[in-house]
This record gives sequence, C-alpha cells and structure tokens, in this order.
Amino acid sequence: MRYNKIDNKLYIENRKNFAKQLKPGSIAIFTSNDILPTNADGAMGFRQNADLLYLTGIDQEDTMLFIFPDVKDGKHKEVLFIKETSELIAIWEGAKVSKEEAKAISGIDHIYWTSDFEKLLPTFIFQAENIYLNSNEHTRRYIDTETQENRLAKKLKEKYPLHKIERSAPIMHRIRSVKNPIEVELIQQACNITEKGFRRLLPFVKPGVQEYEIEAELLHEFIINKSRGFAYGPIIASGFDSCVLHYVENNKACKDGDIILLDVAAEYANYASDLTRVLPVNGKYTQRQKDVYNAVLRVHKAAAAMLTVGQTFEKYNIAVGELMTEELLQLGLLKSDEVKNQKASSPAYKKYFMHGTSHFLGLDVHDVGFFHEPMQAGNVFTVEPGIYIREENIGIRIENNFLVNEKGAPRDLMANIPIEAEEIEDLMGMLIVK
Repeated sequence: MRYNKIDNKLYIENRKNFAKQLKPGSIAIFTSNDILPTNADGAMGFRQNADLLYLTGIDQEDTMLFIFPDVKDGKHKEVLFIKETSELIAIWEGAKVSKEEAKAISGIDHIYWTSDFEKLLPTFIFQAENIYLNSNEHTRRYIDTETQENRLAKKLKEKYPLHKIERSAPIMHRIRSVKNPIEVELIQQACNITEKGFRRLLPFVKPGVQEYEIEAELLHEFIINKSRGFAYGPIIASGFDSCVLHYVENNKACKDGDIILLDVAAEYANYASDLTRVLPVNGKYTQRQKDVYNAVLRVHKAAAAMLTVGQTFEKYNIAVGELMTEELLQLGLLKSDEVKNQKASSPAYKKYFMHGTSHFLGLDVHDVGFFHEPMQAGNVFTVEPGIYIREENIGIRIENNFLVNEKGAPRDLMANIPIEAEEIEDLMGMLIVK
C-alpha cells in the first residue's frame, strides 16, 4: 500500500464496538469485494469492502472475517481468512499479505487461508443461533450488481435455513459514522493532500487551459503525496457546465471571463476528502460572479457553525434553506412574492439550490450514517451550499469538511485551503514556479 502503517488499535477498537451490538449467540461474517472485469482479460483496480477494511485493515482481495463473541472455546472470537500466496501469484502479482503481516495489521490472532473457509465454516456456524450478514446499503443508490457479499448471503441462507439471519449494516452505519481519532487524522491527511493539489492549481489556471489538463495537475500532486488519486470522479466544470451538478466529462477549454467549478479531492489510506471551489478562469471574478460567490460563502460559514452535538438534520436543513432564501432575494434571483407563496414541499430556493447541504464523510465520500438521528461528536460532514444560475453560466458551490466536536465549534479539516474570493484571486496571480 502507498499509505503509511496504521496503528492496529483502530481495528481492534472497531471490532469491539461492533461485537457489543450483536445479539447473544451470534456470528458475523464479512467478505471482501470482487475484482470486477472490464473487457478481454482486463480488470478494474481493486477497492476493498469498506466495512471489512474498517474491521481489519486488510486491503486485498479474497479476505473474510468471523466475529463470534460467544464461541464455545472462548478463543476464536475473531477469525481472519486471507489469500495464500502461490508460486504463480508471487511471480505474476507479487506476494500477498502473510499470516504474520495480517496479524500485525489487524490485531487478530487466529488467521487461516481463505481456502480453509468452507472446511471451518460449519464448526462455527453450528455453535451460533444468529448469523449476521453484511450488505451494501445506502439511501442514495440501489445496487443491482451481484457481489461477493450477495453470493455469500444467498449461499449461507440456503445451507443453514434454520439459523436466524440478522443485518450487520445498521450496526456498521452507526459505529462508522463516529470517527476514531486515528480516522480523523487519516481524513485530515487526505484534506492536506487536497490542499497541496489546489495550491498547485491556482497559478496554473488561465484562459485556454483544458479541463483535463487541470485534472492531470491535480492527479500528479495527489499521487506524489501517497494518495491513489481522486476520492471520487473529479468534476472540473467551466462555463455553463458549472451548473451541471455531476459533470465529469472534463473535456472543454476554459474561456476568458468564465468561472470553473472544481469538485475535486484526494483520498488517503482509503479515506476520502471532499472539496469544492470556484475559480475565475482569468484570475479575476466579475462583480456578479463575486457577489454570488460571497453569498454562497456566507451560507457556507453559517451552516458550518450549526454542526454541533444534538443538532438535527431537520432543523439544520430548514435553517440553511432560510439563509439561502435571503441571499437569493438579495441577489435578485427570487422575489418576495415567490417566497411568500412557496409550498413547504417545494421551497422557492430549490430553483437555484437543488441539492443537500451536508453528507457524512469517511471511508466512502458519501459515507454511511443516519440522517434521522441527532449529530454526535466524532461525525465528519461536508458543508456544500451552492447557487446555480443556468441563464448566466454561473454555478457556485463551496465545500469544506468538518468534524463535530464534543463542545464548541466544529473543526474545519480544510481550514488551510484558500476560500475567500480575494485570496484566490491573489494566488492565481502568482507566477508558476517550476
């Protein structure tokens, strides 16, 4: 792996927190993601199952985990299965993680080869009353691709029909949403790498530069800082495309007088950061562009201050909507009659700000967590209000990442990344130093 060694205290603590939530007499089984094919003999790069990674730190394919607090021998409460290196694998791919390395990474004592899984499975299953199975559950998307998790769940349900099946996902969503201090520092490292990419970019952007050239500059800086690259598909959207929320073509020339919306950020050790800034292509915002930018920035700052313990998303979203409505009125985009006559189900501000303000952040850029529960210390959220004026080719979104603290204001993990319009203009005016 490119990233530095992570203290296995993280994974030991994560497993303890998970095991506490299991019903008596339960075994939980986790498995890694597939290596997905492309065409011919090609394959996509491997990305570990986030839940398995969270519990073990093992970042390779063909990995499985048992968590069984009530196992009869009192010893095999945690069992890890990893892929054995063959001579062929060693020649073509390089050696896989050894049992000794896996123990050091995960803090798990009992480690077997994945080839032993089928043989050992009944020994554990028949001691349990409940089987906790995992699945990729997320409110934003339904996944219909059959995964290794799906196949394992189907197989175990057919083979052990008299056991009660439970879901691990609700437990994982709850414990993953509260970040361990080690996780916070990994996210901070991703944010720091993002800052380096952003600062590299500011003097590089100018009229005529291609969006994909900007993408290349960022990727270069991310990779030389031990990141695998972007935490998500980069959005580098100039001109009208700044109003397209998920524009990912990145194939146009940046024109004088336009703005360019950059929703781009690095990952580090599988943890995501998530940044959005808007730059003037020629280095100077027009007065209208700056007015809209500053309106969004005021909402951004006010929204961030609301990320406190006990805050509910219902109240938070209502308050942000009210702030945005006032800014749109001041910009002349909304009229008082529109606001007065708006319906609660479709507030007037949604014409120009149609997405949510915040989401959980962690091992996934849209990380797991419960929006119906109050905010807790240890939650990490984005704050990303925006105004999109399609008829004016102006799309402004400003996004930083924040840690909710036990007391007081949240910690801005991107506090060192330029955000004020004047600072961005000044840095864009600097000469590129090679």
